Amino acid sequence: MTVINEQLLRQRQLLLLVLLGVFVISVVCISIAIVVIHPPFQNDEFTGMKNVLFIVVDDLRPALGCYGDERAITPNIDQLASRSVIFKNAYAQQALCAPSRTSFLTSRRPDSLHLYDTGSYWRDSVGNFTTIPQHFKFHGYETISIGKVFHHGIASNTTDDYPYSWTKYPYRPPTQKFKMKPVCPSSDGKNHMNLICPVDVAKQPGGSLPDIESTQYAINYLKSKRKGLNKDEPFFMGIGYYKPHIPFKFPREYLDLYPIDSMDLAPNNTLPPKLPEIAWNPWTDIRLREDVEKLNVSFPYGPLPEDFQKLSRQGYYASLSYMDDQLGKLLKALEDTGYAEHTVIILIGDHGWSLGEHQEWSKYSNFEVSVKVPLVVHIPGITDSKERKAFKHIPVLDYVSNENKTMSVSNMNISASTYVPKYVTDELVELVDLFPTLADIVNISIPPLCRFYKTILCSEGLTFYPLIKHIVKGSVSTEFPWKTAVFSQYPRPSISPRNDSDQPDLEDIKYMGYSIRTSRFRYTEWVSFDSKRFKPNQTQVVARELYDHKEDPFEANNVSDKPLYENIKKELSRKI
Repeated sequence: MTVINEQLLRQRQLLLLVLLGVFVISVVCISIAIVVIHPPFQNDEFTGMKNVLFIVVDDLRPALGCYGDERAITPNIDQLASRSVIFKNAYAQQALCAPSRTSFLTSRRPDSLHLYDTGSYWRDSVGNFTTIPQHFKFHGYETISIGKVFHHGIASNTTDDYPYSWTKYPYRPPTQKFKMKPVCPSSDGKNHMNLICPVDVAKQPGGSLPDIESTQYAINYLKSKRKGLNKDEPFFMGIGYYKPHIPFKFPREYLDLYPIDSMDLAPNNTLPPKLPEIAWNPWTDIRLREDVEKLNVSFPYGPLPEDFQKLSRQGYYASLSYMDDQLGKLLKALEDTGYAEHTVIILIGDHGWSLGEHQEWSKYSNFEVSVKVPLVVHIPGITDSKERKAFKHIPVLDYVSNENKTMSVSNMNISASTYVPKYVTDELVELVDLFPTLADIVNISIPPLCRFYKTILCSEGLTFYPLIKHIVKGSVSTEFPWKTAVFSQYPRPSISPRNDSDQPDLEDIKYMGYSIRTSRFRYTEWVSFDSKRFKPNQTQVVARELYDHKEDPFEANNVSDKPLYENIKKELSRKI
């Protein structure tokens, strides 16, 4: 259940009704018609059908310059953030690709979708639920999928949910088929299937990489549309970038941005002493890579050698900057084709990623680093400055000194302070909030809150567009009624770590970790779970975690057994 201040919310709704009037929007579903009362935002600079560019980045934690990461070189995302609202506390509902993407694209939580792995398609298993792009398609948008928007495979019916969600068949970059192939050159003169994989792009199969291909396809689409008869038809473009998802395969020149002798270790890179066994993810997918396999790291707790930890962190950041470069080219194309002034841009990560924190790698947990994501929202005429500046492509490799090929802030070609986030909020939001928010922004029918399990079109999130308007107006002194907690979850097949702990098949799930995050605390309860009935048994608690972010921002000290926190623990348990 979403936790909000109901009294303040009612007061705000009554005030809006008095000032703006009552607007009745009829949302027609296949089997049921639901009426929603919603006062649309009136703005003379932002009327009509606006395009949407929906950018999903795989395994992207908030390791961005605009989020205060001083190491990250992400000038193009930072440029976008300087004309946007950025949410510092946005959370995925599960730290695994298929459940997270299906969750935010349908605005349903994993428990409602019965999807915790990659093995089922929600339309067949639970209900013919409407997706974000499907809703836009119904409202006259041309919907385009490029790269990884839905999780490829069974979870999206092997078609990325075509034809329901998309106007034409989704584009998948041809070179993505080499993801699990030995294409990484090594010192022995052979190619391997490594975790860390800097490459010469011209020598790769197909002479390219997936994110390069996706970006070029998107650019070609925008140019073609501008010249076509349907140039003014609104579009919803979903583009999913594969990096920084493993393997860390990127053009090798991006390594020059992050000299290995400048890389450090995670600030909390040891196993927490009071971490329950069930909470641990043994990063099995990392261990399968040839360069990791030969390290002979003991299972499940053996740490990676420190030098390899630094190499892995370097690989993640280099992949990140490579992706940022591609995104910058897309933003420039949006500008060059004249669509930028009329396009809402959303950028998110599908979930976070551990870079050695808690001695863990990858995702597969309820830790902050696994479920916290960046969320950047750009709305023309609202989050822009009064004098709008054109988007441009900022070549990321310009951040490398030409003299010594090492990154130095003092000799960067572009100042790191050039792009400062325009609007920043600490309010808690969830990815299930995206569906109603996007509909609200472009003024199409907003999915109502789900009241019945089988309702075709509804949302388990809330529109945060009113929150954006509140932020942009600078009403910081006025209290705004909003969520006081957000929720995530993760399944486990056993209490002790085993090979499938990270990604258990549905039939093997025996426990579920339900996690609540407030402004100060994260509390996780691991309970028995019936995977046949999709039911948790909240009375059978096998482990608890409580982290006080005021005292412990890295979640290294589990205080669930401390008497001082007993009342807090009980209250958060009740909310779960």
